[in-house]
Amino acid sequence: MTSAPAADQVVHLSGPLLDHLSRRIRMRAESVMAPLGLRPRHVVALTVLRDAGACNQQSLATMLAMDGTNVVGLLNDLEAQDLVERRRAPEDRRRHVVQLTEAGSRRLAEVELAMAAVEDEVLGALDADQRKTLYTLLQAAVSNANVICTEHVEPSGDC
Repeated sequence: MTSAPAADQVVHLSGPLLDHLSRRIRMRAESVMAPLGLRPRHVVALTVLRDAGACNQQSLATMLAMDGTNVVGLLNDLEAQDLVERRRAPEDRRRHVVQLTEAGSRRLAEVELAMAAVEDEVLGALDADQRKTLYTLLQAAVSNANVICTEHVEPSGDC
């Protein structure tokens, strides 16, 4: 355990900087996603479906750490744009299987290109090696945060 810094000691906290940077990236990302008819939560869902493959709606809710009711609304948005498809599970007609459509794969690729441009803009002060290091450090921090979250889930279900 570390001791509290002295009153006249400069403290370098990463949290406020990460928050500021994430707000900048989010604002720019939302501006490039809007013409594509997507919001960040849509892109996260499309990415999860691409990486995980077809899955049942309940599993998707768990992977997205979202309430099932909110996932239904999210999927309604994506289905209206023909980006995902829901169908009844053959083994259990009460469940829905969700999968990315071809149109969803194409739209996700468009968004990822747009997001790469946003990162180039926002992280322009970093060279390629520094970006790689930042990515590696953020992955480690997220992994640790996920472990802590699993151990200390808030009553609301949020971490």
